Amino acid sequence: MAGGHGDGTCPMSAYDQLQLIAGAALLLLLATALAVLAVRRRRSERAYLDQLSDREERLKLALWATGERYWDYDVATGNLHRLLLDAPGSMAEDIVPVTGLVHPDDHPVALERLDAYLTGQSNTFLAELRIANGHGGWIWMRARGRIVATGPDGRVQRIAGTALNITATRAAERERQIASEVLRSMNEAVSVLDRNFDFISVNAAFSRMTGYEESDIIGRNASILDSLQHDNAFYQHIREMIVRTGRWSGEIWQRRKDGEEFLCSIESSCVYDSNGELILHVAVLNDITQQKRAEQELRYLANFDTLTNLPNRSLLSDRLSRAIVRAHREDNRIAVLFLDLDRFKDINDSLGHAAGDRILRAAATRLQQTVGLHHTVARLGGDEFTVVLENLESPEDADKIAREIIMAFEAPLLLDDRREIAISPSIGISLYPDHAQVPTELLKQADTAMYQAKAAGRRTFMRYDDAMDIAVRQRATISGALRKVLDRGELRLVFQPRLSLGSSRITGVEALLRWSNLEHGDIAPADFIPMAEESGLILEIGEWVLREACLTLHRWHQHGLRDLNVSVNVSVLQLLRGNFPEVVSRVLDDIGVPASSLELELTESVLMANAEHTAAKLQAFRALGVSLAIDDFGTGYSSLAYLKRLPITTIKIDKAFIGDLTHDPEDAAITSTVITMAHSLGLNVVAEGVETEAQMRFLASHDCDEIQGFWLSPPLDAHACLAFIRNWSPARLRAADAPSPALP
Repeated sequence: MAGGHGDGTCPMSAYDQLQLIAGAALLLLLATALAVLAVRRRRSERAYLDQLSDREERLKLALWATGERYWDYDVATGNLHRLLLDAPGSMAEDIVPVTGLVHPDDHPVALERLDAYLTGQSNTFLAELRIANGHGGWIWMRARGRIVATGPDGRVQRIAGTALNITATRAAERERQIASEVLRSMNEAVSVLDRNFDFISVNAAFSRMTGYEESDIIGRNASILDSLQHDNAFYQHIREMIVRTGRWSGEIWQRRKDGEEFLCSIESSCVYDSNGELILHVAVLNDITQQKRAEQELRYLANFDTLTNLPNRSLLSDRLSRAIVRAHREDNRIAVLFLDLDRFKDINDSLGHAAGDRILRAAATRLQQTVGLHHTVARLGGDEFTVVLENLESPEDADKIAREIIMAFEAPLLLDDRREIAISPSIGISLYPDHAQVPTELLKQADTAMYQAKAAGRRTFMRYDDAMDIAVRQRATISGALRKVLDRGELRLVFQPRLSLGSSRITGVEALLRWSNLEHGDIAPADFIPMAEESGLILEIGEWVLREACLTLHRWHQHGLRDLNVSVNVSVLQLLRGNFPEVVSRVLDDIGVPASSLELELTESVLMANAEHTAAKLQAFRALGVSLAIDDFGTGYSSLAYLKRLPITTIKIDKAFIGDLTHDPEDAAITSTVITMAHSLGLNVVAEGVETEAQMRFLASHDCDEIQGFWLSPPLDAHACLAFIRNWSPARLRAADAPSPALP
């Protein structure tokens, strides 16, 4: 029979109980396992989150440290998600549309870079753009990124990356480029050296200046440029000064790569780091070799005459001032000699300016050699020279030097082309402290004395005295009156007869110019003719003289004196300027006087100054049939060789030899020799200044052709001269030739 409970239920078997317990235990074990798994999972998730948080912190720190900003661009919406990080623990995020963030001018650049990336032309999106800074301004950002998400169709959905603020970098780069361009285009050479003065960098101008390319000189020491003009200690001292003071500027000699040395202006300064440690030297170099040469040339031009290399007026004034100071301190005398070359303008016009320059150089050399290098010789301009003589004991010392100068010019100057030129100086002398105390007055008074020397006949010297100022003022007054002389009709001609000793006949006359002024009276030709030559009025006056002389001769011819000729003095200016042969031809044609009746007289010094050139000029007169005479023969430096080549017909012996003819054996010998020489050349000889019968007899005995002088007749006006010629009787000459009665 089966057993049971009183409640009618069937009791649980032990097996069931065991199974129940086992199931409960299994459930408990499962729950425990699940709990353990949940704990582990939570721990794993916590660790993962901690790891993510750590990585996020590290990323934030990295972004903060590098200055990069994270961005994520949604292609579909055009929005940009930015992670803004100003400090490691400060982070903000925002979402902004790209169109409002990027500068409008940079939109095309952004789209171009994006298209290049998406089409595979570049591996990374990279662009430099201006981005709004949130404060109304713009900053430059360098953005780089890559694709991080694509859709099922393969289209790009998102691009993410970082952006870096490069505003400061771009500004620095711009400044660097500007600085680099400035250095490249600078004319000054710039070099950067380390603390040991080894080259680190040089610009192009440095290479052009020194010849060293950058690759040649980087790493080498600055001593490679040291010149032999300075010793090593000099350069070492400069470098020590640069290190000690931080900068140095000055001028030193340097040496190029090819060994050529050049003068260099250097500005050197030191560069220090933030700790004040010297790290670099910067040197700016300028080649001032040509500049210094130009400065020297300017100083030379300011103080020296470029033609003769003598001191000019400026340096003369300075030296004369210093000499006066020394003379005042030492109680000495100074002499100023003012020289002018006689008739240089005539010679210059005759030979040309190139030859004139050679004459001036030769004259300067002759003058300096004569006075010595210890005395100052200066050229004031033109043919004017000045000599300053110091430490004189007496005024006669200056006279002695002046005499030596004149004697030195007795020998002709030898030019570069082997030509010899005869020229003489006229010299004026002023003395310190006798005549003046300052340079300008000394020069002025020496100049005044020089003009007096010229008025005295040239080739001499005169010492200044107060009376000369009166003469200078008078000279200026006469010079002014001379300009109106033709308009006022104040000029006239007088005529001095010439006697032929062979035929005892009056064969000709010499026309002589005279000037009578209402205010100044009669003015000697020796006073006004040089003025006329200096002013150029002699050309107009000379043509008037020629025409008046020919008119007078024409009237005399009409009175039956057809064999008579007239002699007219010609200035060198007439010979050298213009076309004087044409003037002579025109005057002869206008008046109707035959050319054979006219004789032109030129002084020996003018003819012999340049005989070759003068000979060509004189041939034109001979072609006309006009006779030519050398006046004042014997006072110059005639060369017989040149005399033979000149188309001269007559020689007039100067009265200086005739005056002592009967008392001075030398004058007698010279005169007789000149007559013999002239006749051997087929020339006519006229003796000037014959004043005594004894002189006439001597000349006649030595076969002189003609005589002229007061023994025969003084100069006469036209009417008196005509009367004298008509009344002349050869018996007078025969009476003079008759033997004197015997003394009881």
